[in-house]
Amino acid sequence: MLSKVSTNSVIAKIMGTIVLIEGISMIAPWIWAEAAGESAPAFAFRICVPITLALGLIFSLCFRTGRTDFGVREGYIVVAAAWIISSVIGSFPYLLSGIAPDWYSAFFESAAGFTTTGCTCLSTQEIPHSLMLWKALSNWLGGMGILVFVISILPALGVSGQFIVRAETPGPVYEKTTVRVSNSARALYVTYSTLTVMEFILLITSKKMCLFDCIILTLGSVSTGGVAIHAEGISFYDSVYVELVISCFCLLSSINYILFYNLVRGRLLRVLKDIELRAFLIIIATGTVLCALNLIFMSGLGIGEALRESFFQVANICTTSGYTRGASFYWPTTCQFVILALMIIGGCSASTAGSLKVVRFLVMLKLIGRGCIRRIHPRSVVAVKLGGESVSAPVVSAITVFILAYFGLMLLSALVLAPQGNNLETDVTTAIALMSNTGTAFPDHIATSNFGLYGSGTKIYLSLLMITGRLELFTIIILFTRNFWGRSR
Repeated sequence: MLSKVSTNSVIAKIMGTIVLIEGISMIAPWIWAEAAGESAPAFAFRICVPITLALGLIFSLCFRTGRTDFGVREGYIVVAAAWIISSVIGSFPYLLSGIAPDWYSAFFESAAGFTTTGCTCLSTQEIPHSLMLWKALSNWLGGMGILVFVISILPALGVSGQFIVRAETPGPVYEKTTVRVSNSARALYVTYSTLTVMEFILLITSKKMCLFDCIILTLGSVSTGGVAIHAEGISFYDSVYVELVISCFCLLSSINYILFYNLVRGRLLRVLKDIELRAFLIIIATGTVLCALNLIFMSGLGIGEALRESFFQVANICTTSGYTRGASFYWPTTCQFVILALMIIGGCSASTAGSLKVVRFLVMLKLIGRGCIRRIHPRSVVAVKLGGESVSAPVVSAITVFILAYFGLMLLSALVLAPQGNNLETDVTTAIALMSNTGTAFPDHIATSNFGLYGSGTKIYLSLLMITGRLELFTIIILFTRNFWGRSR
């Protein structure tokens, strides 16, 4: 039987494990830098890898786990600390290599990676392949969640992993696939890894791109991070096949991963009846048709080209991947409005996608419908139902609060960006792009996901905004409340 230890010891060991994983992940970019003769990144990794591995080993070995009073508050602390520490440590390869002009830019770059936002504040032509590989790997680690990975490999933590998963997993509800949380996390990562291997095989067989591009695009699309390689976007490859593979895997990664588990278990009917999945596919189809029609009648494109442009852009924005086909954001206003709406809605719960999530959008529509009915029939009792099942009042209340907080923080962020001297379109779409972890805004100078126009202090705020959006707002916001730091409950 495990002996009882302090929560601080358990938290320190979890942080040490995360730092160790991060150090191990830096080895591949280090090897690439040495092999490719990239002297500056190689120098940076020579310093970062040994120090990160040493810190991870010290904390992992010196602190022990066991039975502990690990509760909701500790779960939130672990999650917030994990993402901030990961982003801080991940910033040093950019800083020490000299690619980032200052630590603020390096931290922004690292946070954009781990939060799967995929944007940058550096010129893509200046980033060496080894550092681009590091960013893609941080995308992949952050996609399913670093802590979900930790839970899957540390079943003997002696703490309730459910508290950590609830604070870290995107989506309003976390449904376990198996009895034990550690087994559930392992099943999710097996699915995640399987999708990664499948996409890499499909891309490498296209013969349209080199090995490096296949690796980066695979890690970027499965994590819905959307790491940019070329300034021209995906149109650089001029391949319908490549665009379809990337779009389809972005869509697959934006579906609730628990549905894949049900599919493997032979529960096809449960997958087909999933209301969120059906709504997600309808949203993608509707957005594609609306944009295609607008491009045909307003821009004069042919039907085939319009559908190609529309499907790729709708799929990659709604999944918060943020990939573009070059000048996609120079579209007509109607298309831009559709894209903006999709950016806010996002993908499904318990997926790698960000933003509001489709299930919350559905509940919001149901609440509006219920409000209309009760205006006509004031004494009626109308339940909020999804897929024929009633949604409990606490869940409806939590979703309502989240939506209000989401739009409130969005407006506050636009206000914070206002003193930078940009126009309203830039500030508002930047706030939405980074909160939703899409990383692509409308104006010409940031249509390629480059936010280098912002100052140092603003980059720190935007970095924290990306982390807040990735962790479903309240994981970070709750740290600034008095009740959170009160007596234990």
